[in-house]
Amino acid sequence: MLGYVSLGTNDMAKATAFYDELAKTVGAKRVWDSDSFVAWSNSPTGGGISVTKPYDGEPATVGNGVMAAIAAPDRATVDKIYDKAISLGATDEGEPGLRGGDDSTFYAAYFRDLDGNKLNAFYMGPA
Repeated sequence: MLGYVSLGTNDMAKATAFYDELAKTVGAKRVWDSDSFVAWSNSPTGGGISVTKPYDGEPATVGNGVMAAIAAPDRATVDKIYDKAISLGATDEGEPGLRGGDDSTFYAAYFRDLDGNKLNAFYMGPA
């Protein structure tokens, strides 16, 4: 259903360096690369994330309540994504763990990128 998510940035060099490293943890690579828009995906038909300078030329700001979620193939990869993001300067918004009650299989970690955009890495399934 969702093709890709674009996140605003005020520093393309910093943002692309951050996402280049983060993308490696899920086998993604750059699929679009221009001066003002860079996108990563591990699927030829979509399902990606991008960073962009706002089209209107105004500074990028963080959307209140907006979050992009990165699907992981297992819990260990959620941990790797979170650890990589934190090591690259992201800020913690919730360490890896089960969410949603005793019988939940939703395993997730939350962090904010260098521009303050909120992201989550998640896996839903058996341990």
